[in-house]
Amino acid sequence: MNGSPQIVLPCLDEAQALPSVLAALPAGWPVLVVDNGSTDGTADVARSLGATVVVEPRRGYGAAVHAGLVAARTELVAVLDGDGSLDADVLPAMAATVADGRADLAVGRRVPVSAGVWPWHARAGNLVIAALLRRRGVPVHDIAPIRVARRQALLDLAVADRAFGYPLELLLRAGAAGWRIAESPVAYRARAGGRSKVSGSVRGTVRAARDMAGRLR
Repeated sequence: MNGSPQIVLPCLDEAQALPSVLAALPAGWPVLVVDNGSTDGTADVARSLGATVVVEPRRGYGAAVHAGLVAARTELVAVLDGDGSLDADVLPAMAATVADGRADLAVGRRVPVSAGVWPWHARAGNLVIAALLRRRGVPVHDIAPIRVARRQALLDLAVADRAFGYPLELLLRAGAAGWRIAESPVAYRARAGGRSKVSGSVRGTVRAARDMAGRLR
């Protein structure tokens, strides 16, 4: 692999979590924090810890990820939530899977490390959507927000969703394009700080499910 992948961290009010998140990332990998309208000093914290910051004023997970992909400058790109809930130790193996040609897209399948980490409403919605994806020939059991692929290939998929439906549309488009998708387990734990914008409430889960359901029609 020519150089380390750049890690894109879409962030909205993750100042509390970022110090531990950045410390846990693979050593030497460049990090790009996409500040998606934070009001808690997320961008300042990221810069103080050595991360490059891109500001994306348009709210939405997909908007933040897309801005990060556009700004990234490496062949391979890893996308990971900025809340510390996902074990970043899996990233080197995921990147190697793509770099050596075994897969076009490496994704994580969340494995909760303790009871209560993954609220029932969020887990139930994820199970239903993943089952629908498998019925369409996309071999995944999760739509976890951790993945590695080639940057230009991701941009060429032309994912249009700029909200919570982004990961689902990406998987649908990748499946339609015949991408080889490799799924591996990733430890899923309590976030390092703050509150989840999706699984932290039934309302957030419903909003995300609505965005994703629109992609499955």
